[in-house]
Amino acid sequence: MTDDDTTRDELIGWLESTRRHVVQQVEAMPPEARRTSHVPSGWSPLGLVHHLTHDVERLWFRAVMVGEQVELSSGYDGWVAPADLDDGDIITGYVEECRAATAAIAALPVDQPPAWLADDMPPYSTLRELLLHVIVETSTHAGHLDICRELVDGGQRLVLDVPE
Repeated sequence: MTDDDTTRDELIGWLESTRRHVVQQVEAMPPEARRTSHVPSGWSPLGLVHHLTHDVERLWFRAVMVGEQVELSSGYDGWVAPADLDDGDIITGYVEECRAATAAIAALPVDQPPAWLADDMPPYSTLRELLLHVIVETSTHAGHLDICRELVDGGQRLVLDVPE
C-alpha cells in the first residue's frame, strides 16, 4: 500500500465516522421531529439527510470525481425530504449513496483530478481536496443535527460538564 493509498483510506475513514454521526442523530430523534424544521431557514433533519445524499455524496464523488452521469438536485430541492419516501427510505438512501460514493473513489489516487466541474463550482483540483471538503461539510451538518436533537428531546451526543 502506498502513502497515497493510506492517506485516501484515512480520509475515507474520517468521512465514515461523520456519516455514522449523521445517521445516529437522525435515528435518535422522535419520528415527528425528523420532518419538522427546528431552525429559521426551514430545513428539517430528514431534509438535511436528503441534501447530504444528493448535493454532497452523489454530486462530489460520483458526478464530479468520476464523471458518472447521475440525477442531481437543482436549487433548494436537495434540502426537501420527499413526502413519498418514509424516514427509513431517506436514511437508507443516504447510507446506500455513501457506499456508492466510497466505491466510486476507493481505488483513485489522492492526487486524481476531478472528471467534471461545472463553471459555478469551487475549483477543487484533487480527490484529496474533495474528500476534505466533504468531511468538513458533513461534520458541519452533523453539528447542525446535534443542535436539532438537543432542541427536540434534550439528547446530547457529547455532554460537557459545565461549572455552575
